[in-house]
Amino acid sequence: MDPGDIIRRTWEVYRGHPRHLISIAAVVFVPLGVIAGLLANFGWPGVLVANLLGLAAIFFVQGALVKAVEDVRDGRVDLGLAETFGYAGGRLWVLAGAGLLATVGICVGLALLIVPGLVLLTWWLVVSPVIMLEHRPILDTFGRSRALVRGEAWPVFGVLVLTLLIVLALGLVIALILAPLDSDSWRTLLGQAVGNSLAAPFAGVAWTLTYFRLRELEEAG
Repeated sequence: MDPGDIIRRTWEVYRGHPRHLISIAAVVFVPLGVIAGLLANFGWPGVLVANLLGLAAIFFVQGALVKAVEDVRDGRVDLGLAETFGYAGGRLWVLAGAGLLATVGICVGLALLIVPGLVLLTWWLVVSPVIMLEHRPILDTFGRSRALVRGEAWPVFGVLVLTLLIVLALGLVIALILAPLDSDSWRTLLGQAVGNSLAAPFAGVAWTLTYFRLRELEEAG
């Protein structure tokens, strides 16, 4: 598997369907940014609720993007936003449960000299596509993702690094554009909403295409 080819194909899908993919993220992250700004006025309880909502939103959007990428692989959009979110909603609890377990495991791994966390992040990169497209239980998704990545760990790690670098660069550009705003809090919230709306689809496409490529290699082997 060639990481550069995955990123190239990701850009082709992203560029070919920007309105559809960005809308999936924006319809969740933009209102959430406003809600988070309002909740911040209630002190730490409001911040806690906002963070929990943000975590749930990430899992929900990731699931919807997996379904959207599967839909547009033939070059056209067949599912509307409501249908796409409907598929993700049906697997939300599994997505959330797997996402929380993965987050805890990766954070602990990163705390242990960083390398274990990067290893887990690589092994579990395609957990969301496995949940959405193979309909497996929570715990089975981790083993299945690891099985798909086995033998292709370095290329998958390459996709991960390239994706994160692109997302980081996009975040820096957005921060520079919003720098003239007077309000620090709203600048941060607006930056997060816009950044997530633009970056989440790119990452979602890249990691879903990685899943499909790994499936192809598995079937070919």
